[in-house]
Amino acid sequence: MSDLLPKLKPLPMKERTSIIFLEKGRLDVLDGAFVLVDKNGARTHIPLGSVACLMLEPGIRVSHAAVALASRVGCLLVWVGEAGVRVYAAGQPGGARADRLLYQANLACDTSARLKVVQRMFALRFGQEPPARRSVDQLRGIEGARVRELYKLLAQKYRVAWKGRRYDPHDWERADIANRCLSAATSCLYGITEAAVLAAGYSPAIGFVHSGRPLSFVYDIADIFKFDTVVPVAFRVARRPGAQWEREVRLGCRDMFRQTKLLKRIIPTIEQVLAAGGLKIPEAPPDSQAPVLPEEEKLGDAGHRG
Repeated sequence: MSDLLPKLKPLPMKERTSIIFLEKGRLDVLDGAFVLVDKNGARTHIPLGSVACLMLEPGIRVSHAAVALASRVGCLLVWVGEAGVRVYAAGQPGGARADRLLYQANLACDTSARLKVVQRMFALRFGQEPPARRSVDQLRGIEGARVRELYKLLAQKYRVAWKGRRYDPHDWERADIANRCLSAATSCLYGITEAAVLAAGYSPAIGFVHSGRPLSFVYDIADIFKFDTVVPVAFRVARRPGAQWEREVRLGCRDMFRQTKLLKRIIPTIEQVLAAGGLKIPEAPPDSQAPVLPEEEKLGDAGHRG
């Protein structure tokens, strides 16, 4: 019977839903289905192949079969703290394209190309071309000043008390509600952005504005969309007294991702900003060994392994 079923293959990122948070249960593959089993044995089916990213909160246990199936269908698993405000680890169902990785590394190592990429990121983020004859360091400073002003303006718009973006990653409870909402919202954005970066065949670590972190490129790309998507959601939730802010931030982000069709936009944006560097994707050296077995036709994006 299994020979009659089509082989599982990843769907393109643009055809998926964005993100699902799971807590307190066991993830497993039972009777051929990806399920969350609670303490009473009740099963909740998870449409794994049509989800970009699963955020796994405390209380989740994952079987080997579940991880293998997630990898096969190209769903990113991210282990996070409560409300998603810490990231502990992530699976990697994509990033399987050496040509894309070399292309990204060449752009990051070429001073002129890197500056062009950063300039395009700046233009997409703020809707205008950056000042001429500025270094990456200078553009980062200009960007920081604009971001602080944007936070202030949005706080005023939603009538939220704002003392600046302040939080301690080792003690989230000390942050005010606005900052906790922002941390939860940006974690949702970072999750689907990392899934898209990997699906496109690139490395989350090789950034252009950010550097030296495992998710530097994720932060670069997520920042382009942040103030049009998750930041307004966070302030909208923070202004409501008595709100279940963790749940409402997640639901608000999920709805915003759907309304803005974000999953359809991230990979084309990645390609656009990298193309601004003016370099070409390198071809394989003539003396390199081609795959012994021919690759099967893919349904998913370039970096998916399935």
